Amino acid sequence: MTTTAIEVVRSYHAAWTSGDIDRAMTLVSEDLRCSAPDPRVTTKDTWRQYLSGFAPRLTGTPELAQMTDAARVALWYYPQTETTKSTLASELFVVEDGRIAEIHLTFDRLGYAPPTD
Repeated sequence: MTTTAIEVVRSYHAAWTSGDIDRAMTLVSEDLRCSAPDPRVTTKDTWRQYLSGFAPRLTGTPELAQMTDAARVALWYYPQTETTKSTLASELFVVEDGRIAEIHLTFDRLGYAPPTD
């Protein structure tokens, strides 16, 4: 059975947003190439650390849209926390050999800052 790129990404997204980081990482290539607002997050290990720290803060992840063209998948969604319900995140994934080989994450980091009085 062939798994499509969108199926891999949707399984990965469902796993990490439900807190199952171990399951999510089974869908990620050992040679993951990553770009994120934090420039230290560039490899599978640093991505795991990032998700492990962020996922417990989630209170919801409503999805806005998805697009795919064969091996590339884009997701837009709202990773909600106690601090924000409306900060949009976008991720572009490249899937190779049934695993996520690239992740490019973009979001407004200030949206997750503690509110100022």
